[in-house]
Amino acid sequence: MGQTLWSGESELGAAGVAWDWVCMPYGMVSMVDPMALVTNLQFLNRAGEVLAPMESAIQLNGIVHTLPWQEQVQRALALRH
Repeated sequence: MGQTLWSGESELGAAGVAWDWVCMPYGMVSMVDPMALVTNLQFLNRAGEVLAPMESAIQLNGIVHTLPWQEQVQRALALRH
């Protein structure tokens, strides 16, 4: 089990998202709880209103799905052995 943090800089400052992961059979890694992401990002709807936590979690999961985080975790784990 471990934690992954992805971060970046923008003109508005640093942004990041983190989540816990667990090792699965055959060397696969998976998020422990897709609804338990931690971030300093704030999502807005088209009217400029802050999204509810559930809606924000959906947006964050969409972002995480595009990141190559599983390959990076697998690579780091391979270096340890």
